[in-house]
Amino acid sequence: MMSGKKWGVALWLVAAAAAILTCAVSRLITVGDNPGWTPNVNYTDWASHQHLYVGDWLLFRFDKRYYNVVEVNKTNYEQCNEREFITNITKGGRDVFQVTEARPYYFISRGGYCYNGMKVTINVEASPPAPAPAPANSSPSKTSAQVVLSIVSAIAVYIW
Repeated sequence: MMSGKKWGVALWLVAAAAAILTCAVSRLITVGDNPGWTPNVNYTDWASHQHLYVGDWLLFRFDKRYYNVVEVNKTNYEQCNEREFITNITKGGRDVFQVTEARPYYFISRGGYCYNGMKVTINVEASPPAPAPAPANSSPSKTSAQVVLSIVSAIAVYIW
């Protein structure tokens, strides 16, 4: 029979493995890279170089005294209509948004900043492309998920 302490450690291991596996498949993408969510950034160009997948997170970094970010539909994006938004993402200037569907997402800044270019379309794909097969003469490599599971399994065996 396993002691209460060992059960606690085992549960912690399972939770840690789940968290690591989730992080291994989703990414945090800073909108606009280094400048963040601010005027004078070409978000169309920035977005054209991004490959986002379902489960990824968008990080909007901005000065909350001046800017904000809302999700809108395509029509409101094109017209910079800030009144009929889907989701207000603004919380504190370092705000995250998880993309949960393979589709285009439209974001604008309210207060007239959309007319000055603070808007972006993020196209989200279902899943990343499959990795290329390994050459026939190479040894198989493990994915990060497999490595994490191997480590957790070894620790669990040690505890029991």
